[in-house]
Formats: sequence, structure tokens, C-alpha cells
Amino acid sequence: MILIIDFGSQTAHLIGRRLRALGVAVEYSDPEDALATVKTKHPKGIILSGGPNDISHDASLSVDRQIFKLGLPVLGICYGWQLMAHLLGGAVKHSKKEYGPEFFKVLPCNPARKYLMKLHSGTVIMSHGDTVTKLPKGFTAMGSTKQVRYAAVINEKEKLFGVQFHPEADHTEHGAELLKNFAVDVCGETLSPFVLNPKSIIGSIKKTVDNSKVICAVSGGVDSTVVAFLIGKAIGKNLIPVYVESGLMRPDTDKRVRHIFTKLIHANLVIIDAKKRFMDALKGVTDPEIKRKTIGKLYIDIFQEQAIKHQDAKFLGQGTIYSDVIESKGSRHASHIKSHHNVGGLPKDMKLTLLEPLRNFYKDEVRELGRLAGLPEDIVGEQPFPGPGYAVRVRGEVSPIRLDQVKIADSIVVEEMRTAKLYNKVFQCFAVMTGAYSTAVKGDGRVFAEVVAIRAYESKDIMTSQWTRIPYDVLAKISSRIVNEVPNVSRVVYDITTKPPATMEWE
Repeated sequence: MILIIDFGSQTAHLIGRRLRALGVAVEYSDPEDALATVKTKHPKGIILSGGPNDISHDASLSVDRQIFKLGLPVLGICYGWQLMAHLLGGAVKHSKKEYGPEFFKVLPCNPARKYLMKLHSGTVIMSHGDTVTKLPKGFTAMGSTKQVRYAAVINEKEKLFGVQFHPEADHTEHGAELLKNFAVDVCGETLSPFVLNPKSIIGSIKKTVDNSKVICAVSGGVDSTVVAFLIGKAIGKNLIPVYVESGLMRPDTDKRVRHIFTKLIHANLVIIDAKKRFMDALKGVTDPEIKRKTIGKLYIDIFQEQAIKHQDAKFLGQGTIYSDVIESKGSRHASHIKSHHNVGGLPKDMKLTLLEPLRNFYKDEVRELGRLAGLPEDIVGEQPFPGPGYAVRVRGEVSPIRLDQVKIADSIVVEEMRTAKLYNKVFQCFAVMTGAYSTAVKGDGRVFAEVVAIRAYESKDIMTSQWTRIPYDVLAKISSRIVNEVPNVSRVVYDITTKPPATMEWE
């Protein structure tokens, strides 16, 4: 087993996911419990995750120095490497910030002959504002980037390793190979391939729910459909799927939901028209966090109203996945990025018990679980759509006029991407009403109108992403149609920001 000490990184859980996929068992520990956990669990190696903290700050998270004197191999990642350097006598200072892809170069005389011998040059994902400026005694550099001299290091005698980049990120080349080399070649772990098993999830649901009914929030999206399908297989007619027509979803979503829950999943679907309630609740709301929490609370209110009509309904099923959880401060020391409506917006006095079977899975794993359970590809392969819907794609207040604008712009993006046969080749593509205004000339007259942004990116698990190189002719057609067909729009811009630093949605 490899023990991962979680310092609150957005991708700490992803380290375990990568190792688990390779067939390596992992467990997690908070920093303050790390030494005790090592002594009771007896791992073969330790990984110190990244985190949002600052080494120079008095309140920075740390571990007992004894961790490095136990004879166990230790790999420090980002903050984990900085902390290791700091505790062992090195120096860490504020540096030029790096967020996103950088080129990592292995030094010609790589000293990691016995261990990370397959360390390769290539693109790595960085996300830091500090860097190690002086190595602790016994450490040697293995590789660097343009800004970071000690991007990969080794203390061969003590079996201590550090990398400033994130090997767990999907867009870090050779990252999974580095983690495998550490776990297998350094720590001596044996591989036992992990297999996704929907039957075990179905069994767990059945055991948890027993004879109670489950009100399941459905939206027509991948996560909620897969979770409803698994719950339905576990409890049959005790599943009550509820679709709330908020007016914030893509056109014809209600038809898609009806198809799924009458043709693919036979259940007593409940559809609630709540468009006016949502627009009234969002009136005057401009802050993204308040917006998300307002939407989350209203959804819960509606589900609990349904629970009154079904007295034997004890659970609320949700398609929450791990990327929702971690951005909503899902681990003890993580930063709060945004409140996902199904995580951070939940009221404390909720009467229903949450049932979230997919909470520890990632998007690509959820898709595969859906396939294994028997859902068709057009369902599991559908692009994600945010739970708060278009509300988080309208910067500022969600008025009826701006909601109509974003719906038209978004439909143009989707239509043109489908026409160009690109829709199924990107993870997600959509339009955003930015809330920024600029001057335009229409009909020989001056117009001061809103700017629309287009975002399209490639990702595997939503934890990291790379923007899509859409052909210019496709972008040109999208831009031309939006400025001509969407009222009161001045211009179109294309978002070319990776994650990190940008999140997928603008709000």
C-alpha cells in the first residue's frame, strides 16, 4: 500500500486514482495524523501531495520530520516537495507563478539510475507560486523547466524524491509512468489491476436503501442518468426520478429525460415546472457563489416537497462525482473553489439522506460504469452540462433577456461543432455571456453591446484540461452567426486558457 498524505491539493485524490488504475492499493491521511498512520498501516511508500498553502506562512501545514527517517521511500509533489526541502534544510522562496503546461527537461546526467530511470522530457502541468531555491543535503537535480531549476530531484541514499509538477494530471506527459516507477520500482509494490464493477455499487445501494424509496435528481446528463440507472437496478420501482424544469437547461432537455426514463429506464418519472420559481429566486443575484447556493437550495426545497408526497422516500439520489466534491472543498485542507449546487449549496436542515454512489469516481469512470451497466453510447458519451445550467454561463444577473441570448449562442456553438464533426471530439463546448461590453458597428451605426465568449476543451476527468484547437473556418462561422443572430452582441472571443489555472465554467 502507498500512503498519500493529503495537503489539500485539488488533485490529491487523483494521485490515488492513477495508482489505483495501475493496480496499486492506496490510503489517505491528513498531515497531522501522518506519522501515526504510517506506524499503524505500514505502507511501502509515502507520497506528499500538493496543496494551496505557503511554506513561508506560520500556519502552513506540515508533517513530523520523523517521516523522512523511517527508511520508507517518499515522493513529494509540488507543495509536498517544497515542504520536504524546507524540513530537511533546503530553502523555499516566492517565485514567478506557473499555472498550466510547461516543458520539463531531464538533465543529461540523470542520477536516478536505480529508480526513476524512465523519467522523460516533455510537457508537465504546473500550479505553484513558490519554488525550492536551495537543495537539502544529499539531494541532486534530475530535471528542470524554464523557471524551475529543481523541477525533479533525488536523494538516492535516503530514497527521497521531489517533483515540482503534477504527475497525476492527465496532461502531464509520462506522469502515470513516473507514479508507476515510484510505486513498483522504488517501493516494490505488486500490481493487482483495478476493475470497475457496477454490480458492487448496485449491491451497496441495495444494502443502504433496503425497502425505502429514493427520490433521484435527474437532468438528462451523464452523471445523474448513470446514478439513476444503478439505483433503479438496485431497488426497482422504489426509484422516483424527478426532473425539475428550471428553465436553465438546454432546449428539449425535458424530451431527453422522458426518453431516458420511459424507453431506457422504466420508472415513474416526475417532471416539475419550476421556471418561474428559479427566475424569481435569481432576480438581482450577481455573485457566482450566491447564485450557485440559491439554485442548490431551491432544488432541495423542491425535492423535499416531493418527499412529503412520498412518505416512504428516505433518500435523495444525486449524480455527484469527485470533481464536484473537491472544488466545493471536499477534503479537510482543500481550498474552496466554487460551491457545486449538489455539494456546496445543500442546506443543513435537509430531511432526506444523501445517496451519492458515484461520489469518489471521475467522469471517465462514470461513463465506463454506465457502459458496463448497459446504457447506450449516445447517453454515456454526451457532453457534460452544469447542474445550475445556463445560470453559470451568464456572468452577473440571469435576466430573461440574457438567458435567451446565451441559449441562442450556445445552440449555435453546438450546431456548428456538430456540422464540423467536432462535437464528439471535444469534452465540452459552449458559449458564455461575459458581462463585458464593447463597441460595435451595425448598420453603419454605433452599438455598445455584450461580448460572448466561446469555450471548448479536451479533458479526461475534468481535473485538468487543454483548450481545443478549433479550425479557424469553424470559429469564423460560429462568430459570424452569433453576432448576427444573437440580439445585442458586439463581438465573440475564444477562451484559450488551460486548467489550471482556469476552471471549466466561468462561474
